Amino acid sequence: MQQAKAHAKMQRVTARKARLVLDQIRGLSVVEAEGILKNVDKKSALIIYKVLKSAKANAENNHNMNVDRLFVKETYATEGPTLKRIRPRAKGAASPINKRTSHITVVLEEK
Repeated sequence: MQQAKAHAKMQRVTARKARLVLDQIRGLSVVEAEGILKNVDKKSALIIYKVLKSAKANAENNHNMNVDRLFVKETYATEGPTLKRIRPRAKGAASPINKRTSHITVVLEEK
């Protein structure tokens, strides 16, 4: 069957936190997934909602798929590059700060 994909790369949310939201929408219809993402109070939910909308538009415009029959086949978040920063500490010392990023992917398919 045909699949429509969308990616969001280098997003400033950890992959572990994004997976918590992605696990909630996997296997649902696109309409149900959009409803859940609008009501989840997490930073990653907004990013995932945008990726889902992009995948839906790809399915409709690029693959001529029926939007009403789409469901979320796969979702995954992989680690992206880590931004390394330094926090000043007492007595001239420094501590590392890791600002993690992730790559988020949503795959849709027709039922």
